[in-house]
Amino acid sequence: MNEIGLTHLLVISTCLFFIGVYGFMTRRNMITMLMAIELILNSVNINFIAFNKFLYADKLDGIFFTIFIITIAAAEAAVAIAIIIHLYRKLKSIDADDADLMKF
Repeated sequence: MNEIGLTHLLVISTCLFFIGVYGFMTRRNMITMLMAIELILNSVNINFIAFNKFLYADKLDGIFFTIFIITIAAAEAAVAIAIIIHLYRKLKSIDADDADLMKF
């Protein structure tokens, strides 16, 4: 009776996705924007896992896509943090509005 169904997971995923979009659109701090992107990617992962479990339980496609997304997210976070550290050293700020130059 109290099992977690596909609808519950989709609602959680949708909430995480829109929280991430809201955070990305409203925040100017680059670290916060990076965390918002991670929320969006995690909501996609929840969708892949949920659909894999409830629709194609005998296949592992959703699991493989989730592992791929986690790998890409880790690489994206490493590159983004490197860029943010470089911008902080140059501009003494991690505000997105201050980073308006492509070349120093």
